[in-house]
Amino acid sequence: MRSSSSTSVRLSSPSVCLHAPRAGLVDAAVEHLMIRKDFQAAFDTCEKGLESLINSDEQEEICSRHGELKAALCIVGIQALAELNQWRDVLPWVVQQYGKTDKIPGKIIQMCILLHTKVAEQAEVQEVVQTWLHCSSSMSQSSYSSVAELYVLHVLLPLGQTTKALELLEDEVGRVAFTEEQRQTALAIVENHCSKKQSPLHLRPESVCMEAETRGRVITPQGSLVQRLNSVVRLLYRGFSTVSTNIRSRCLRRAFLLFFLLYLLLIRMDPALPSAFPWILRLYGLFQQMWNAMFAPYYRASS
Repeated sequence: MRSSSSTSVRLSSPSVCLHAPRAGLVDAAVEHLMIRKDFQAAFDTCEKGLESLINSDEQEEICSRHGELKAALCIVGIQALAELNQWRDVLPWVVQQYGKTDKIPGKIIQMCILLHTKVAEQAEVQEVVQTWLHCSSSMSQSSYSSVAELYVLHVLLPLGQTTKALELLEDEVGRVAFTEEQRQTALAIVENHCSKKQSPLHLRPESVCMEAETRGRVITPQGSLVQRLNSVVRLLYRGFSTVSTNIRSRCLRRAFLLFFLLYLLLIRMDPALPSAFPWILRLYGLFQQMWNAMFAPYYRASS
């Protein structure tokens, strides 16, 4: 009786879920992906592990470790397909592995959104994500709000579907995924995006000023003279600004060279040595040039 009871307890305990060989497949797939850069071998290893999970019995499927291994294999498989430039096969492959959309974990949905955003093909993932968000079983997942946020910001808005984004934030999905403050912030972002889309082309300030001057301009000799004077003043301003920039840059270069020579003379070598004489002469010349550049105009003005 004792042996039979212990056997029944051992069969019903989740600790009997021995997934060590399949966990080894996850490690092997990661090694192929990250170390050997053999992406096809990594994907084949993931499929092998997923097939072994499909053939597992009900006792193993109940174990939480089963779902973790399946998600890990799918994540590595998604990365391998992305490296193989087979991103179009990612979403059908994930749906095939889980059978139904509502059974897909939220972190895998996030990966699919980010992958299709990277290749600018958000329309490919829109239907699956929308179905997943409206499933009641998905709303209990911890990553539900993150998926909803990614769906609004990286799928609906880039596709220009602001109306659907507003409807999503107003219905049950928005109220479950976000707090009231987060929902109001998201609504403000969507409305701002919508107003930018409906506004005319954004012009630079210079072009706006030129357009305003063109519209309000009166063709008279005085008007043409004023325009010429304005253009001359603009050219002079640009010239003076360029000259002042060059002067400042020269002064900075000379100051840097001066400090560098001081560093060589005082720290790196002995000023009493004969080899330091050329550097001392160069330093004296720089002092004289900087003195003349800075104070010679004042002496000339005073004299």
